Amino acid sequence: MLTVISPAKKLDERPRKLTGGALSAPEFASAAMRLVAAARALSVADLQALMGLSEPLARLNRDRFCNYRRSPVAGLVFPAIHCFAGDTYQGLDAATLPADALRWAEGHLRILSGLYGLLRPFDAIQPYRLEMGSRLATAKAPDLYAFWGDRIAKALNAAAREAGTGVLVNCASVEYFRVADRKALNLRVISPVFLDGRAADAKVISFFAKRARGAMARFIAEQRLTDPADLHAFAAGGYVYRPDLSGEDRPVFLREAVAEDAA
Repeated sequence: MLTVISPAKKLDERPRKLTGGALSAPEFASAAMRLVAAARALSVADLQALMGLSEPLARLNRDRFCNYRRSPVAGLVFPAIHCFAGDTYQGLDAATLPADALRWAEGHLRILSGLYGLLRPFDAIQPYRLEMGSRLATAKAPDLYAFWGDRIAKALNAAAREAGTGVLVNCASVEYFRVADRKALNLRVISPVFLDGRAADAKVISFFAKRARGAMARFIAEQRLTDPADLHAFAAGGYVYRPDLSGEDRPVFLREAVAEDAA
């Protein structure tokens, strides 16, 4: 199976020794450079309005775009799987994944990205912040969804062929997975749902769901899963598969001890 996850706003820019893979070039590096050029034309105030940022964060990201290099030198790039550090990546916990699981993930895990489009775990990225939902306009597109068009779906199709699978496990957010044009995506899509609370009134709690999606991606990589039915064995963080709440290609995992976790 092929798995997709979202990136994160929070980054970890600490140098680290790589295990399980070597740095690779992002597939859509040239397209990313065009987006960087569009972002560089914006002022700090423009970036504040575009991304809903505070002035210091907008200035930081303005500096990041200005410092972005077409051919970065060592020390200025980071492996995507280790650079992103938000809730999903706490669940994934790539730093503790065995090297063989990381090598397997190279062919079976992809990260959706507003700037880079689609990333492999060890693709070298430069620090940035550009959410997929941002309405960054370019010469030919009013926003990032239009900019990427069907390229992400076609790239996922190609990655799935290389992995020998016709199944995509969607562990990304709605905002990010929307960039995968469903008309162009020739894969069976399975989207796990993680609920907290009692079954009668359980709901998705973003913080916990993000971590669970990362943990699901880890589970798939550790177990080298190929059969969608094997997803039902996922039990990280106290979640349990609930067939009575699930639908076709929408497996639901419920955790009833949310109050204890939130304390």
